[in-house]
Amino acid sequence: MNDYGILSLIPPTLSIFLAVTTRNIILSILAGALSGTLILSGFNPFFAISELVEKHIFIQITSGTNAQIIVIMFAIGGFIHLLDKSGGARAFSSIVVRFISSPAKAQIAAWCAGVCVFFTDSGNALIVGPLFKPVFHQLKICREKLAYIIDTTAAPVSILVPFISWGIYIMNLIENTYDDVGIEAEPYQVLLSVWPYQFYAFLALLAIPMILSTGKDFGPMAKAQSNYNKLIANEENDEVSGQVKEPRNHRSTMATVLMPLGILLVTMAVYMGYFVATEGVKSIHMRGGILTAYVFASIACAYLMNKQREIPYRESFAEYIKGMQNLVYLCLLLVLAWSLSSICRDLRTGYYLAGLIGNAISPSFIPLIVFIIGATMSFATGSSYGTFAILLIIVIPVAYTLNAPLELTIAAVLSGGLFGDHTSPISDTTVLASMGADCPHIDHVTTQLSYALIPGMITMLTFLVAAYYPTHYIIFPMIIIQFIVIKSIMSAIGIKN
Repeated sequence: MNDYGILSLIPPTLSIFLAVTTRNIILSILAGALSGTLILSGFNPFFAISELVEKHIFIQITSGTNAQIIVIMFAIGGFIHLLDKSGGARAFSSIVVRFISSPAKAQIAAWCAGVCVFFTDSGNALIVGPLFKPVFHQLKICREKLAYIIDTTAAPVSILVPFISWGIYIMNLIENTYDDVGIEAEPYQVLLSVWPYQFYAFLALLAIPMILSTGKDFGPMAKAQSNYNKLIANEENDEVSGQVKEPRNHRSTMATVLMPLGILLVTMAVYMGYFVATEGVKSIHMRGGILTAYVFASIACAYLMNKQREIPYRESFAEYIKGMQNLVYLCLLLVLAWSLSSICRDLRTGYYLAGLIGNAISPSFIPLIVFIIGATMSFATGSSYGTFAILLIIVIPVAYTLNAPLELTIAAVLSGGLFGDHTSPISDTTVLASMGADCPHIDHVTTQLSYALIPGMITMLTFLVAAYYPTHYIIFPMIIIQFIVIKSIMSAIGIKN
């Protein structure tokens, strides 16, 4: 086997550099992959292109597991779009709005609604935002606070649900990288073992009720609320100015969203339950259950659209196809990530990098370093998906070779990518949160940053402590520490809202 030495670092390094400078993940991974095949082909451009296409892209697409993942991703995209078009999610959220009578209840209700709309991070902002915007206006709560709440309950919720597109995407990256390294493990079991270590997701979600419990704001958010109070005072004769009329649901009810989701969960439970009771659950069963569940749920959604809104099935099918098209970009990203991973495997990048840092850094500190790198990269690129795709390829072989805690290292990639994406001004979820709350984008970015830094810094501290005590139970004292920090900040510089 050839030893490519330092040349093996070029593909991932080039991908990261281009991702940060160009903010184009597709171009960055493609360039990194092409540089890798140039090295493998002896720097012959023709053979480099042919090897990239024939020995990596084609092979990855036609791989049984990868082809199954692409089909599942399309099925999920179709269901999400269909559920949004049915009006069911809006009907569900509108029920919550009826029980709101105070600013505190409004903010908690928005948080609860954001947690409930777990099936899509973008749908969270576009459903919960417009629905709560007039409520926040009526109760004199600034739109920056709404944008913060819906942004913080978007990706942090989605990344914790293993059977939506986020979970499927991450499981496949793990499976492919584990195969390259030679680790035999069921990807869904790996993801479940990583789940308790996703510190930033838990801390960010819990930061909202912690902040709301103080009844205060600080920093740019407090200034935004003060400015909003002055604006409202000057518009007392026009209380509803700037409100957007809620779209009609056309007889959509809570059943419009609860029935498809219920069928989805029941189908998965029955499908998986059979294999649990017989031959045992394998990855193929997990993928088969997910695909079947989403197809049945989509059929139920189309049925309710026809029954409640008299939408013909052919129109529902057309909307389903549109939803599938929405995930073409993500599937393309997956194919390129698979290709880059296989190229790095052939170059033995992870093993070379492990040899370089093996004596310089204690393996227990790798998760902390990975979290910082992931946060920086995701903030610069605005893409947690791209960060996951590039970093998992690099860090899993390194962690495995150096005997670093694998689950903790993977969780560090996810937490770092999530934190950077949450605070990045060019992240799609950040932009959608601004749109959903009808808040100036720069105002949302500046007001959210000071709040998101609290769980971000606590997460960094958590990975530091985990270097000495690598247990997921550490999250519990860190939750208490975060609450104390928030209370202390609010007591010192908080302004009553």
